[in-house]
Amino acid sequence: MCDHGFVARFRIGADENGLGPRLGPLIVTAVLAEVSDAGHKLVTRAPRGKLAELLGDSKALLAHGDVALGEAWARVLVAREGRVPLAEQTVDNVVHAIALDDSEALRRPCPERARAQCWSTYGEAFEASPELLASVDRALDDLAKKGVRVSMARSAVVCTSVLNTQAKRGVSRFHVDLHAMERLVLTMRDVAGEDVLAICGKVGGLGHYMDAFGPLSGRLATILEEKRSSSAYRFPGLGELRFVMDADAGDRLVSLSSLVGKWMREVLMTRITRHYQAIDESVPSSSGYHDPNTAKFVAATSLLRKRGEIPDDCFERRRVEQPAAATLDL
Repeated sequence: MCDHGFVARFRIGADENGLGPRLGPLIVTAVLAEVSDAGHKLVTRAPRGKLAELLGDSKALLAHGDVALGEAWARVLVAREGRVPLAEQTVDNVVHAIALDDSEALRRPCPERARAQCWSTYGEAFEASPELLASVDRALDDLAKKGVRVSMARSAVVCTSVLNTQAKRGVSRFHVDLHAMERLVLTMRDVAGEDVLAICGKVGGLGHYMDAFGPLSGRLATILEEKRSSSAYRFPGLGELRFVMDADAGDRLVSLSSLVGKWMREVLMTRITRHYQAIDESVPSSSGYHDPNTAKFVAATSLLRKRGEIPDDCFERRRVEQPAAATLDL
């Protein structure tokens, strides 16, 4: 990762989960931490010992049906932020404590007849053990002692309906992803009260971001670099944004955001499958990704969706175009 000499007391790590699936929401998550000089170095080094079992590349640590570690991080962060104590937590109130938007905004795109598909809490339960929660809590204490005090995590939840609406307007999912990251960075900049350094996972094939920005469009900015591995920009009054290839594997805060985001997506995708299984127990489970089980799930729910008058745009993503060629690494 290129060092541009920018020093910030607050650092953000952001990444997406669910950019390419067939079903379910796109989740974009960011975490905010106050960091010392030593802390900036620490978050770019591979974790060692016990921490390596708790914090790292989410693709190696979590899998569909096994996201207890992501749950533990989400729950402990929510409790430590003072939003919902561990003893009072439910899956739903943790989801809403992490979500960037409030309940009303999240449900606004949903036709009344489709809301139960995505927002029913029937059958939900936590999976993380008390021992795992305690291990994550100790890991956060250890990180703080070493100069990385993680203070909050937030996820932008972009449902299938919104993705499809944007697609009809010619806005690709890559741009939706980018604009969600921008919203998260702006929110955390306000919380920090001073300029931040934000490390974000590379967005699809985007290499040149200036013409692709949404919430940040029109702001004065300096292009620091635009390469396949990293694109970096400095915004006066905001700080520095770096979009880094494979950031999940190389930056601990990005890794943490991805762990929380994977749990958020698993919860919300599981609500969809559980909704139809409650109607017909023969319906198979599905990750929502492009795999045989998801194809079987789509086929098995076809008649149920028709009977329930569930709009197709609330269930399955439309094919969307790639970003304009001018914004790609060519």
